[in-house]
Amino acid sequence: MDENKKVTIYSTPTCHFCHMAKEYFTEKGVAFEDFNVAEDIEKRQEMMDKSGQMGVPVIFVGDEMVIGFDKEKLASMLGIEA
Repeated sequence: MDENKKVTIYSTPTCHFCHMAKEYFTEKGVAFEDFNVAEDIEKRQEMMDKSGQMGVPVIFVGDEMVIGFDKEKLASMLGIEA
């Protein structure tokens, strides 16, 4: 796994795919920073500015963005097995 790629997830507590993504990262031992955009208005605006949309999760691996929970794409970006 590429240790230089910081993982950031913009999520909400009620989002099923957000929970799946965070569980996946935890299972794979991938450290991530989680922002609850349901409560954090500044981070919500930041997410919308970066992604151009309101849907969650929005996940960044380094500077690369994934919208939604795409396990295969995330695994490829992180250099781990899906």
